[in-house]
Amino acid sequence: MSQTAALSAGTAPKSDLEPDLKSAPEKGLKPASETGHARNPGLPLDLSLIEAVRVNTSASERRAAALPGRRAVKADAQSAWLLKAVTCIDLTTLNGDDTEGRVRRLCAKAAQPVRPDLLDALGMGDRRITTGAVCVYHRFVGAAVDALQGTGIPVAAVSTGFPAGLSPHATKLAEIEASVKDGAAEIDIVITREHVLTGNWQALYDEMRDYRAACGDAHVKAILATGDLKTLRNVAKASLVCMMAGADFIKTSTGKEGVNATLPVSLTMVRAIRQYEAMTGIKIGYKPAGGVSKAKDVLTYFALMKEELGHDWLQPDLFRIGASSLLGDIERQLEHRVTGAYSAARRHPIG
Repeated sequence: MSQTAALSAGTAPKSDLEPDLKSAPEKGLKPASETGHARNPGLPLDLSLIEAVRVNTSASERRAAALPGRRAVKADAQSAWLLKAVTCIDLTTLNGDDTEGRVRRLCAKAAQPVRPDLLDALGMGDRRITTGAVCVYHRFVGAAVDALQGTGIPVAAVSTGFPAGLSPHATKLAEIEASVKDGAAEIDIVITREHVLTGNWQALYDEMRDYRAACGDAHVKAILATGDLKTLRNVAKASLVCMMAGADFIKTSTGKEGVNATLPVSLTMVRAIRQYEAMTGIKIGYKPAGGVSKAKDVLTYFALMKEELGHDWLQPDLFRIGASSLLGDIERQLEHRVTGAYSAARRHPIG
């Protein structure tokens, strides 16, 4: 029995990373707001804890550099992991020339991200695999919700003046409330980077608390825009402040910065998540976004999550990847596994 077929039969594959597609229900993935994890209520801001944060940058960079060589996942095990990665993707379109037609095509791809013939050949034809969410601007939330009816796929809306986050505060809150009203189950907010760069942690905390309240039942992902934060220490501090203020996920980037998701930044953020869980018992999700475009990259991120946080963070309720082109590369790799040949990227359209 192939390892991908073993997944659907309920048999663990022979890989210490243990990909587990059984966590994806037959009728689609549950949005984060419907999982069994307790939501993050937050904590009072503890400035002494924030000021005590230290990050050994050179050690973090060495650890991150070693990650890609630590795992050699090949053949059927690799295919299993790539199918798992599909279920963790927030399939995203955030372009100035987006149209309703493009968004609806993206939603169709989210509901059927891998060609049925490839799933059949991999022994996974009886599984209903979807992406973790579809992520769009507020303008297209209603269209995406309509297109995804009956699929169980949540809509995530970027908000709060994305990507710069410099709109008036009242406008940011109104934008969140409008997206929730239109049916967004997840809100990806952007923080005000100035608060981090000037060390105004109280302002960042208060801002994040307001965002959390405006989201209501919708889960909130705090985008730190780490490429703008200058140091890993700032990244660690901003991560802790946002979690104290009630963020359900912390996310690296908007995808619009000069530098987006990197392994040293990811290591810093997931260790902040580990610290927060040790303090509170609350599990916070993690989302790298921007720059994760190759199948080989996502395997490294899975290794990072498994080694630093454990098995729970290999599931879409606690791990998401903000991406669009990644899905096309994953499908190419799966086709190579089935046919032995690489197809042209144009044969795997996203939307």
